[in-house]
Amino acid sequence: MKDVFALILAGGRVDELSVLTLSRPKSAVPFGGMYRVIDFSLSNLMHSGVETVGVLSQYRSFSLINHVGVGAWWDFVGRDRGATMLLPSTGHQASDWYKGTADAVYQNIEFIAEQDADAVLVLSGDHVYSMHYGPMLAVHREKDADLTIAFAPILPSQSSRFGVAELDDDGESGGWVTDYLEKPVESNYGWASMTIYLFKPKVLFRLLEESAQKNTSHEFGKSIIPEMLGKYNVYGYKFDGYWGYTRTIDEYWQTNMDMLGEQPKIDLSAWQVRTNLDHDRLRDRPPAHVQSHARVINSMIHDGCQVDGEVENSILFPGVKISRGARVRNSVLFFDSVVEPGARLEKTIADFDVRIGAGCDVGGGDVSVANRDYPQLLSSGTTLIGKGVELPPELKLGTNCIVAPELGPDDFASNGYEAGMTIR
Repeated sequence: MKDVFALILAGGRVDELSVLTLSRPKSAVPFGGMYRVIDFSLSNLMHSGVETVGVLSQYRSFSLINHVGVGAWWDFVGRDRGATMLLPSTGHQASDWYKGTADAVYQNIEFIAEQDADAVLVLSGDHVYSMHYGPMLAVHREKDADLTIAFAPILPSQSSRFGVAELDDDGESGGWVTDYLEKPVESNYGWASMTIYLFKPKVLFRLLEESAQKNTSHEFGKSIIPEMLGKYNVYGYKFDGYWGYTRTIDEYWQTNMDMLGEQPKIDLSAWQVRTNLDHDRLRDRPPAHVQSHARVINSMIHDGCQVDGEVENSILFPGVKISRGARVRNSVLFFDSVVEPGARLEKTIADFDVRIGAGCDVGGGDVSVANRDYPQLLSSGTTLIGKGVELPPELKLGTNCIVAPELGPDDFASNGYEAGMTIR
């Protein structure tokens, strides 16, 4: 696939992930114990033989730039290879912050044209899946499609969360797209767009130029794809593997949990996902140390972790410390977080450098009370703790609570917060 140029859409914040995306784009959110979400797209491109990649970013890009670098960890280094960060600029008449996915690509149209590629692959950098793009490219060329979109099967009742399509099925590989709706209130369509697009370059450039002149959403799903139907050949490629759509807290938590169990849905050894081992000092961490009296059940414990308590159905990123008498269940703890003696965590997601004070009880209680400020984001019993938080000893924190980043012991006015509270 040397004649394919890839663009990764990696700039969005996604408010649905709350405190996890306050300081980073969604594509840079830590995932699965040692990865960032964008690692899956980058690894897929590497295994597919794509050699030139542009990464479109906008929102607080430092962590993403630091992680991707020049793409060396995914073999995008060489005379005719490379990964380039493409950031928006301001202060020029024809340039502004990216207004949408299509506008982000449009603002870099000259750079894309210079690649002189036979096909342009545009894909989201915030989905978790393993896919070789070669078969999709073969179908794209066989059908002489102007645009080929990858689709995954869903229940029609889920269609309000996706761009969905009706396919005129012509075999196992897929079918022509006869209708496309972006997050409809309801539909009978059972195929969701994975935000993986293969374009003929000339068609893409023409569509982007037309979109730039219109007062539209500047989004592929909302405007460009629906307007293509009946005018261009749009084909739907069927994908039947695992696809983790981590747009919400519930989805993010569940996708992490899908790495656990005797037969995990996410098989990292088979997927051969790569990451930047220099980022967060991954390769400098010592081996994990689990005390003989510790109890670990169905969990992932990474380098630099020290476990002296109980861990069950959880994922611990490097450097996490679980003290004696502490218990962690159904949780995801980011780098260098500490759970002190006697603390209890249930279905908690904690960002970097969080310290849970001795005897704290986090995530217990009534799971039916949604977060009062953000009920649409947090209602299934997950508790979120922002980066750098230090909970005072013996604090009780109910389910569906959100703790803003960088709060210290003196910032907690009470020693107990009921379910659904937001602490700022």
